[in-house]
Amino acid sequence: MSPLVAIVSFRLGAADGVSVVAGHWAAAFGRLGLAVRTVAGAGVADRLVPGLALDAAGPPRPDELAAALDGADLVVVANVCSLPLNPAAARVLAARLARCPVILHHHDLPWQRTRFAGVEGWPPDDPAWVHVTINELSRKELADRGTAATTVYSGFADPPPGRRELARGVLGVPPGRRLLLQPTRAIARKNVPAGIAVAAAVDADYWLTGPAEEGYGPALERLLATAGVPVHRRVPAGLTMEDAYAASDAVVFPSTWEGFGAPVIEASLHRRALAVGDYPAAAELAGFGLRWFPVDDPGPLRAFLADPDQALLDHNRAVALRHFSLDTLARQLADLLRAAGWGALLEEAAPPGSGRRRPGPEGA
Repeated sequence: MSPLVAIVSFRLGAADGVSVVAGHWAAAFGRLGLAVRTVAGAGVADRLVPGLALDAAGPPRPDELAAALDGADLVVVANVCSLPLNPAAARVLAARLARCPVILHHHDLPWQRTRFAGVEGWPPDDPAWVHVTINELSRKELADRGTAATTVYSGFADPPPGRRELARGVLGVPPGRRLLLQPTRAIARKNVPAGIAVAAAVDADYWLTGPAEEGYGPALERLLATAGVPVHRRVPAGLTMEDAYAASDAVVFPSTWEGFGAPVIEASLHRRALAVGDYPAAAELAGFGLRWFPVDDPGPLRAFLADPDQALLDHNRAVALRHFSLDTLARQLADLLRAAGWGALLEEAAPPGSGRRRPGPEGA
């Protein structure tokens, strides 16, 4: 039996960035021959512990949490101990994991959110734990506060081709009509007004795929009612995100804050032009060589759509494959385990294709 990695979060299996990246980590650990169990308060996971959910009435029972984590050789805590969204659950989880091999995987930190700026004592720490950030900005901010961390950028599978004509037909987008995709949830920091404005500026339908959360529903309804362009919501049954990217002519990602920005890489892999907002971590992605158009000046994107430059799309796809593949992520995680003194987990892992049975997610 291979060593077991438990990945724990508030929710998993959704379209939010934490869920998406947790899936990438699970796939990368699998490439290293490690077994993975997912544990969450809500969503889709191997073990559901309701007290871990964002809206839980009370913290998880210690015995319930212990049962969900039983047998884990390493626990990856994805954002539960990063933002105090459910501090009672975080305290119970931290107590259970004291002196255990743990990776605290930070997507966001309290001082990066206005409503948590005054919170003290986060993230929790323990001598046995390793802190990992998804960008250099957060790593440096943790270092300034006395906590050493390692940056691990996410890795993505090369996606299968989507079904462009099918998706456009399901949406009712006329032939020849431009379609601008915003593959995000609808919350304030995703900057939906800017996405709509870009769609209007390039004379395109606007497609927002994610749900409204964090009380943003009423504001979203008002925005969409006055959008001035045809609007499409969510991903209809029978379609996938691969279909959504294929159906689009360009992607807009106008966020004011992101820890990473998975749609930037996904759009690049799908060879779609990008308009990206000036969020802080975007500069790190640009540093790898990715190229995009500004959100606040739609003119260059409009010109590109009138006369597409295939070389730009080829360039971005090559950069994404070179720096943000699952193989690259697996190498980063292997290096992290060795540096933390947990290299024995890799030595005990079943080599992929070896024929040795590895426990996978329950039900697999």
